[in-house]
Amino acid sequence: MKVKWSAIQLQKFRDKRFEIDESVDITKDLMETDSEIRGASPFHVTGTGSAQQGRVTFDLHIEGTLVLPCARTLVDVHYPVDLKSTETFLLEPSDYEGTEDEEVHVAENEVIDLIPVMKELILLDIPMQVFSEEAKKGELPHTDNWQVLTEDEYLEMEQKAEKAVDPRMADLAKFFDQDSE
Repeated sequence: MKVKWSAIQLQKFRDKRFEIDESVDITKDLMETDSEIRGASPFHVTGTGSAQQGRVTFDLHIEGTLVLPCARTLVDVHYPVDLKSTETFLLEPSDYEGTEDEEVHVAENEVIDLIPVMKELILLDIPMQVFSEEAKKGELPHTDNWQVLTEDEYLEMEQKAEKAVDPRMADLAKFFDQDSE
């Protein structure tokens, strides 16, 4: 697993691009961080890196699969992860003069480790809800007393309720209709 470099190792790539093509298994780390994650495949990381003047820039492509619970049925859903990101690390943060909105990472003990960055990118990519194919196709849960509605069904029901006149007020509605004529 070569996604960690020391500053000395990166010196040989000074002003040159180097290739990254690794498979990284961070399932345990992801599951410890987010209890909703039930599993993950090893993530395939490809891209390039370049070291220049105390900073190292990586263009990364991360692919893999997370196992998440369906929001309706709680069955396992295999959620594909396909991310692209450019990440910049500083070897000497005291020499850095960048803008406030530019996000950079600082190398700890002159070591650059992509694992924490990969974890962050993957965790940020997880949607609030995922649905299994069966849940998308199937009928929503209901009983005699309640039912789950989609947003469209709810809006349609609200529109019908607005049009329906309360029977106790029906005569009053007729009165106003006659008055306007």
